[in-house]
Amino acid sequence: MEECEELEQELPTSPRRRARAAALQVICAVDASRCGPQETLAWVAEELALSPQARRFAARLVGGVLEHLEKIDQALLTHAPAFPVHQLALVDRNMLRMAIFEITMDRETPPRAAINEAVELAKLFGGDTSSRFVNGVLGSLLNALAPQAGASGG
Repeated sequence: MEECEELEQELPTSPRRRARAAALQVICAVDASRCGPQETLAWVAEELALSPQARRFAARLVGGVLEHLEKIDQALLTHAPAFPVHQLALVDRNMLRMAIFEITMDRETPPRAAINEAVELAKLFGGDTSSRFVNGVLGSLLNALAPQAGASGG
């Protein structure tokens, strides 16, 4: 739970990045303590003074990750096989879950933008090697998806 409390330190100013930071905090709290996602999201959104649009985006991320958690964790295991999901650092694990949801299921955000956002959040809230780890796992995921997307370069 301490790792999630660190999320309050340096909040980004971009509304969508703030929404992602809020969603990450909620997903971490749910993962660490099994607290209710709606109540936690309402509290976090209030504390961070999220706009209604940012609240909706954060809610979509939280809901999507929690709804598809099993499938997301399978993708995580596939692209980071040396790291069992439950042994990953709380913030890294949930940052990856959120990005995998955005890239493979939500698809509103271009995959490279979702990876960039995850890497930037990893720099803010993760450990010393989090950004490289997140970038590597998500890069592997994107490479695996490229043939399915027509491999049009990029």
